[in-house]
Amino acid sequence: MNKEKLMKMAGAVRTGGKGSMRRKKKTVHKTTTTDDKRLQSTLKRIHVNAIPAIEEVNIFKDDIVIQFLNPKVQASIAANTWVVSGSSQTKRLQDLLPGIINQLGPDNLDNLRKLAEHFQKQAPGAGAAAKDDDDVPELVAGETFESAAKDDKDVPANDNQAAAVNVNQAAVSSENQAAAGNENKAS
Repeated sequence: MNKEKLMKMAGAVRTGGKGSMRRKKKTVHKTTTTDDKRLQSTLKRIHVNAIPAIEEVNIFKDDIVIQFLNPKVQASIAANTWVVSGSSQTKRLQDLLPGIINQLGPDNLDNLRKLAEHFQKQAPGAGAAAKDDDDVPELVAGETFESAAKDDKDVPANDNQAAAVNVNQAAVSSENQAAAGNENKAS
């Protein structure tokens, strides 16, 4: 390399004037949170012990379950402290229900029964409608399906549909009148 090229390159890396450092050392900082360090030091102080071979932790709250798969579990029985760390997923109880029934104890089974009753109370019409739809309707003597279909084409299905059509027509006409009124005010 010639001297001119070398001086040009040296000038490019100099951050200050004559006599200053040519370049600063680039340091890589690790991103560690102070909260995590404080938590770990507190856990050491109360002497938590790791509990191995736990595959799953489920935390129940109302009808929501916080699920940890393969978590790190630590406990201090003397301090009545349990630490569950790892990646968590929030799911609904209905999604996990078939797989966790065998994990529930007798007190939780009572809660499960109450929850099932609650869901049945929420949708009473849905269960009754499903039972009615399964049955085959009975034929009236002297009528056939074809004659009933022809009669349905001539007559509206029910009075609610005819009323809905009348309400929609009235709403459209009132909107048109309002739009015409706004145009008259603008001019």
